[in-house]
Amino acid sequence: MSRFIAASTARGARQVIDKADNMLKGALDSLGPDAPVEFKDRSGGPTAYYLPVIYGYLGHKVEKVGDLQYPLDRAKSLLAPEPDENMWLPYLGETLDAGVGTLWAEEIIKGIEFAQGKQPEAKGDFQFNGPIDDGQLRSWGIAMVDGSMPGFAVVIGEAPSNQAAVRIVRELQARGQLVFLSGNVNGRSVVDQLLEEGVDLGYPTYTVSFGSDTESTVYATGYATRAAFSFGNVTPGDWRRVLLYNKFRCFAFALVLGPMDDVKWATGAGAIDYGFPAIANTMVPHILPTGVTRYEDVISEPWDDIPGDTNEKAKRLIDKCIEVRGIKVTIPQPELPVTYGPAFEGEVIRRRDMQVEFGSKSGPGVELLEMKDTDAVEDGKCEVVGPDIDEIDFGNNPNTYFACKIDVAGRAMRDEFEPVLERQLHNLSNEVEGYQHQGQREITWIRVSKKAYEAGLRLKHMGDVFHTTFHNQFGSIVDKIQTTFYTNQEDVEKIMEYARDKYRERDERIGGLKDESVDTFYSCTLCQSFAPTHVCVINPERPGLCGAYTWLDCRAAYEINPRGPNQPVEKGKCLDEAKGEFEGVNQFVYDNSQRTVERMTLYSLMDAPMTTCGCCECNMVLIPEANGIMIVSREDFGETPCGMKFTTLMGQIGGGQQSPGMMGHGKRFVLSEKFISAEGGLRRVVWMSKPLKEELKDDLQQRCEAIGEPDLMDKIADGDICTTVEDLVPFLEEKGHPALSMESMI
Repeated sequence: MSRFIAASTARGARQVIDKADNMLKGALDSLGPDAPVEFKDRSGGPTAYYLPVIYGYLGHKVEKVGDLQYPLDRAKSLLAPEPDENMWLPYLGETLDAGVGTLWAEEIIKGIEFAQGKQPEAKGDFQFNGPIDDGQLRSWGIAMVDGSMPGFAVVIGEAPSNQAAVRIVRELQARGQLVFLSGNVNGRSVVDQLLEEGVDLGYPTYTVSFGSDTESTVYATGYATRAAFSFGNVTPGDWRRVLLYNKFRCFAFALVLGPMDDVKWATGAGAIDYGFPAIANTMVPHILPTGVTRYEDVISEPWDDIPGDTNEKAKRLIDKCIEVRGIKVTIPQPELPVTYGPAFEGEVIRRRDMQVEFGSKSGPGVELLEMKDTDAVEDGKCEVVGPDIDEIDFGNNPNTYFACKIDVAGRAMRDEFEPVLERQLHNLSNEVEGYQHQGQREITWIRVSKKAYEAGLRLKHMGDVFHTTFHNQFGSIVDKIQTTFYTNQEDVEKIMEYARDKYRERDERIGGLKDESVDTFYSCTLCQSFAPTHVCVINPERPGLCGAYTWLDCRAAYEINPRGPNQPVEKGKCLDEAKGEFEGVNQFVYDNSQRTVERMTLYSLMDAPMTTCGCCECNMVLIPEANGIMIVSREDFGETPCGMKFTTLMGQIGGGQQSPGMMGHGKRFVLSEKFISAEGGLRRVVWMSKPLKEELKDDLQQRCEAIGEPDLMDKIADGDICTTVEDLVPFLEEKGHPALSMESMI
C-alpha cells in the first residue's frame, strides 16, 4: 500500500478527531453534558438509531452531549503513528482503523452541530438536506432490497466544470443510482455547480445534498448503517454484520471530484471499511488488493486522460465506477417498433412474407461472441457496418452477407462462458416479432418479415435487444456489451475466417474427456420453441446438434444459470453399453419431452436415436442400398442420394421427432469415437456433403487412420461424385467401401 495514502489518512483522521475533541470540550462547557444530541430530519423530528455509525459499530446510544465522550475516546484509540518514508506497510489494517475513527469523529462533529442548531446546513437561500428522513430511508431501502435501485453514489468535491457536474449526475441517474452530494474544493462544491445550471436537487430527483464539508459524508455511511438495521436484521453493536451487509447488499461507492486532501483520504478509508470503493477523477495512487471491497479499494481515473468530450468523459467515468463496485444495472425492456416477448419464439416467416434473408441460400451468416478487456468495450454501443435492412434491395439482389460480432466484458466473465452466451442469441432474437433466427456459429439463418420492416425494425434494434437482455439475464457475469453488425462481403469473410478459428479452439477444449469418465451429462432445451418435444443430451464425446455447445459449455451454462435450459442429467444405471442407453437419461428425456420420448440411445442411429430440432448442423440418413449412411450439412443446398435436400429432410425429421435411421447432429460428432458406434461408426459413412468433407478433411483423415482405414476418405462419395443411389453404389463397389461387407443395418 502507498505510504502516501497511509500518511494522508493518518493525518486526516487526527485532524478530524482533534476537531471533534475541541468541539466536545466546548459543548460540554457551553451546553452541558445533559444537552440533547440527535440527528433530525427536514421537519425537525429525530431520525432513528441515534448517531447510526457509532451505534452500529459500538452499540452505544448517543442521546446527550456527555454520551459523546466514549466514542471519542474509542476513536483516539484507533489512531496509529503517522508512517514515515521508511516504514513497511504490509496491509491496510491501521489505515482502515483510522478511517473508522474518522467516521465516529465526524458523527460527533455533526451531533454537536445539531445540538448547537447549525444543522442541517444552510448556504444563502439554499438548505442542505442533512440526514435522510426515516420514511424516505424505508422507501429507498425497499428499492435497494428488491433491486429496482441498484445502489448509491456519494459524489464529493467539485467537478471540472458545471457541464461536467450535470453530465456526471445524469449518467448516475440513467443507471438508477441514488446520488448523495457533499464536500468542496476551495469552498466550491458540486452542489454549487448543479444549482447554477438549474438542476433540481432533492428526494424526487434522487439527488440529495448532505452538506458542503467532507465531514457531512458521514450521513451516507449512517444511511447505510440504518439500512442494515432496518432490512438486514442486524443488531446494533454487531459491527461485523453491519459491514458485511453493506459490502454485499448495499452497492455504494464514492466518486471524489477534484484534489484529495487528508480529510477526504481519512473519510474514504472509513467508507472502504463498509465495502465502498473510491474512484477519483484526479491522479492518485491505486489501492488494488481485494477483500475489504469487492474489487479494488481506490482507483484513479484522471479526467484529462479520459478520451472524448465532456459527455463521453462522464459516461466513461461512471462506467468505471459501476464496474469497480460490481453494480448490476437492470435495463428496461428495449424500445422496439415491434412487440418483444416469448410469444414470438416459434414464429415462422415464409419466403413470401419476408423482406430480407441472411444466411442459408442467400449468403454466409455468422455470429461470434467474444470476451474483451473492459476498456475495449463501450457498453450499449451498436454499429451497422454496411447497409442496414432498409438499404438492401433483396428482391433484385438476393445475395446477402451477414456477421454479428458481440464483445462483452465483465469481472466475472470467463472465456468458457463465450459459447454459452453466444448460443443465447438464438432465443433472444426469436422473441422479436417478425425476426426469425435459426442455426448458430457460421450457419446462422435469419429472416425479417415485411410487416416488421414496415413497422421500422432494423439491425440496430437488435443491438438494443442484446444489450438489454444480456444485462438483465446475465448481469452476474456481463458488465458491458457492444454489438457490431457487418453486411459487406469483405468484412463478413474476415469475421467468418476469424470465427472459425475461435470455434475450433472451443471445440478442442474438451480434449480427451470420455463419456465413461463422468457420471453426469447435460441437457439443452433451447430449441423447444420450435421443437417442443426435443431434448438434446450432450455428453463429453458428443456435442449438441447445433454444434455450438460441448459438455464443458453446458457445465458452464449451468453454473451461470442453474435454472436455465442446460440441466445436469444423471446417467444412472447403464442399460446398454454398446448403444449408450442409460436409465437416468431415459427418465430425464421422458420428463422433459412432454412425456412423448420414452427411450433415447446416444450411440445408435437405428434404435431410439436422439430427437432432432431445427438448428442441427447436419442430418444423417440411412441408405439401405449401400448398407451405410449419408451426411448432408446445412450449407449444402444440392441433391443427395436419399432423394431429399437438407431443407426437405428438416421438414421430415425436425420439430422434435425421433426417427430411427434419420437423425440431426453436430459436425464434429463425426469425429467422435462414439459416432453411431453401435452400428460401426465412421465406416458406415458412404456419402458426405463436399463442404463438410473439406472442412473436416484433416481431422477426418486422422480419425480414419485411428480406426485402421487410412484410405476411407477416398472411398466416401460427395456431391461432386454423385447425388443418386444409382450412381453411389457402383462407386462404393469400385472403391471397395467397407460398409458393403458389414452386417446389415436393417
